[in-house]
Amino acid sequence: MGHPRLGCVGAEGAAGPARPESSAYPWDMANVIDYIELAVDDLDQARTFYAKALGWAFNDYGPDYAGIQDPRNSGQEFGGLSRHAPASRGEGVLALVRSESADQTLASVLNAGGRIQVEMHEYPGGRRFTFADPSGNILGVYQPAES
Repeated sequence: MGHPRLGCVGAEGAAGPARPESSAYPWDMANVIDYIELAVDDLDQARTFYAKALGWAFNDYGPDYAGIQDPRNSGQEFGGLSRHAPASRGEGVLALVRSESADQTLASVLNAGGRIQVEMHEYPGGRRFTFADPSGNILGVYQPAES
């Protein structure tokens, strides 16, 4: 199932989102991930959780889907919440959220009801932790090391 983001065509088509004027990566690089969907049990609960935990804002597309607004590109989305209960939720793919303060984000995630899966730890590129949302989706948060 594709996402309802305007300007995108599902797997059967090749059209994609409008390209921003500047990008950290060349647009001729093939097959980059630019949108992630999280399956959630309760859409309202998920919107409330992510707004409180990570400060996300949403575009509502009815009772089964909410697009996650991209704060860097007005009118764009970087993902969505889909009311769908998969057979299992796993650790096969880890979406990472960049944070300027991993400690503050950790506190926000806990305050919103997230469950820590891997405690805050140092890694060669900075600091990070992983958490589960109320539906059981696992996400990571990282803070890059200062240059």
